[in-house]
Amino acid sequence: MIPKNLIIAISSVFILGCKSQNGSHSHSHADADENHTHTKENYFESYTLENSNYGTKTIVSVAKGERKMVTNALPNHKTGEFPRKGNPNTISAQNNTYVFPVNPKYTGIPTWIREPGVALNGVKFEPGTAEVVVCETGENYRVEAFQNVIDLGLDFNHAHVQPNGAYHYHGTPTAVIEEFDSGEDLVHVGFAHDGFPIYYSKSNAYKPSYKLLDGKREGEDCVYENPKETIKMNVNDDHDGTFGSDFEYVANSGDLDECNGITIDGKYMYLVTNEFPYVSRCLMGEVTETERKGPPRIQGQNQGQNQDQGQRLSVNDLFKKMDTNKDDKLSKDEVKGPLANDFSKIDTNKDGFITKDELEKIPRQQNRRN
Repeated sequence: MIPKNLIIAISSVFILGCKSQNGSHSHSHADADENHTHTKENYFESYTLENSNYGTKTIVSVAKGERKMVTNALPNHKTGEFPRKGNPNTISAQNNTYVFPVNPKYTGIPTWIREPGVALNGVKFEPGTAEVVVCETGENYRVEAFQNVIDLGLDFNHAHVQPNGAYHYHGTPTAVIEEFDSGEDLVHVGFAHDGFPIYYSKSNAYKPSYKLLDGKREGEDCVYENPKETIKMNVNDDHDGTFGSDFEYVANSGDLDECNGITIDGKYMYLVTNEFPYVSRCLMGEVTETERKGPPRIQGQNQGQNQDQGQRLSVNDLFKKMDTNKDDKLSKDEVKGPLANDFSKIDTNKDGFITKDELEKIPRQQNRRN
């Protein structure tokens, strides 16, 4: 089961020597372990954030309708030890430049995005994972970061490291919340790529509108593989949150919209939450995102759905996978799962085999999302 409450302990923060001159904030952190009272800053203006202990260097300049962030993406806070069990990578400096519109344009049309935004310290948010469980019967299930089946090596900031050394947050960034807490319930923690701000509510006041699906999953002979291991997995269980496709968006069931956004006092913003989707998987504003393309479209998925869901294999890939003797037809011994159960219906010419043409004619199961 995914944790229902990822409790954030708001403690003292560590910023020293904060200076403000003409809207520019310069931060020099000599000793991140010394406690002190944090002065409220305006991170909607230009600022420089440096931390000699952690090597952080993030420079944000606001001019001509753009917010430009140049960063080495090194966190300005303590992290878990990396490499660690479940994550063999080491944190290393990046060379990233992000540009956000100062005056974002709300469209109300959810656009799926792999990396929805960046924290104020230059570390990116990336809620989805690359881990996929593949079934012989054609189902693919995208593994969520927060589950008890596969150890992804997340630290106490709900973050870990990619092979290129990029540290990134999958959920509530504990140390970021502590670092930028100004004493109010809503803590400004970052910016989405469409320009709207990202906040965290310390009181957990705003609830997402995602629910677990009823019923059980389908799929037989399913495995999860990585370079070091192959794990056989049974997916025929209740939708418990192990996979992104275990959830469905139910409009107005919570406070937040499909992209975990909300309008407060006339201003639209995204919320990082302790419950799924944790961090937005889509954006509601105009955005140009060319770094990484979205996932293949899921059969039956409505336009604009944004989860990094499991999807079914294409008919061609499924046929090749099951055609073990490579004779371009499937016998009863080769098919499994739903295909085996409906073999006689799919075999329309009743010759005892299923051809690719016959397989292509059957309706694909609709993905259960609203």
